[in-house]
Amino acid sequence: MPVKNRFAETHAEITGWRRYLHQIPELQFDLFETSTFVEQKLRDFGIADITTGVAKTGIVAVIKGKTDTRGRVIGLRADMDALPIEEQTGLEYASKTPGKMHACGHDGHTAMLLGAAQYLAETRNFDGTAVLIFQPAEEGGGGGRVMVEEGLMERWGIQEVYGMHNMPGLAAGEFAIRSGALLAATDEFVITVTGQGGHAAAPHEAVDPNVAAAHVILGLQSIASRIVDPMAQVVVSVCALHSDTEAFNIIPQTVQMRGTVRTLDEKVRDLAETRLHNIVSATAQAHGCVAEIDYVRGYPATVNAEENTVFAAEAAQAVAGSVITDTPPIMAGEDFSYMLNACPGAYIMVGNGAEGATVHHPAYDFDDGAIPAGCSWYAEMIERRMPAA
Repeated sequence: MPVKNRFAETHAEITGWRRYLHQIPELQFDLFETSTFVEQKLRDFGIADITTGVAKTGIVAVIKGKTDTRGRVIGLRADMDALPIEEQTGLEYASKTPGKMHACGHDGHTAMLLGAAQYLAETRNFDGTAVLIFQPAEEGGGGGRVMVEEGLMERWGIQEVYGMHNMPGLAAGEFAIRSGALLAATDEFVITVTGQGGHAAAPHEAVDPNVAAAHVILGLQSIASRIVDPMAQVVVSVCALHSDTEAFNIIPQTVQMRGTVRTLDEKVRDLAETRLHNIVSATAQAHGCVAEIDYVRGYPATVNAEENTVFAAEAAQAVAGSVITDTPPIMAGEDFSYMLNACPGAYIMVGNGAEGATVHHPAYDFDDGAIPAGCSWYAEMIERRMPAA
């Protein structure tokens, strides 16, 4: 079955919702205007079973099918938060809030799940219960983890959970997925190397933390090139480097490095963290310095269950006529991982157009041409996994 006719009819309406959301970006858990809009739309659709305030501003809405003979419960999730980026699109519906924008397409995800909610509330052509999850704070806040900790799966009896994210570089409305790890674990580190400051003209009278930091950066690259199995995937990136002086003639006392480690496998994750500590400490000591390491584990890898990946791909095939089922893993992270760790399910990518800016870029914009396919996939998951009795 191709894109559902109902979404061709409501495409312009859903696009309007998306563009309104794009103008009111909010960050992390402080999604008061966004969640109010979502709640009102759900009530306009005639959905009465709505719980607000989950993970502060998250919303869970329940739609019962025409029958419930099997007691099946399927969850669908969309994230709602924006990013602290100054928008540079020049669009007529650009962000109205300086320093905030929907640069990752969460406005599109929210609008597509709202579109599916409208359709499911109208038709109820399924046997079971659809639970629609509108999540805050995906961008660094771990809203998915908080919702799970607040009993998301248990409170609503969710048996399977599915999510979707747009994918720049893939034609709008096409789908891509893979079984197993699709997105990476996202760990962060802050390394502070302390030496002994001094005059730049007399380096022998100082202990230069810059030299130690430079060797640390080079040494960390051996984690990927010499420590982890070449068939596994790991990224170690030092992304910021600062000292306690900006003068041209002062050797600093301290140098701080900030960066990230990305992995797809828990054993590789453990190995990378251990060897980072070893390399940093030994390298600093070899240069007469002392290193302090603050290593924080972030989102776990997003791992699709094999059986549920098949279900998600079948729905995508029905909507789009084809689906990429072996898309390469992406080393970005996603806190839908917490939901997948708590419940069987799968995460799928929907194309956001072959051209245009990538996510987290100030010129990014969600491709509204993907809306009918995205809405159809959400709805198809419910009707396919819980066919009408």
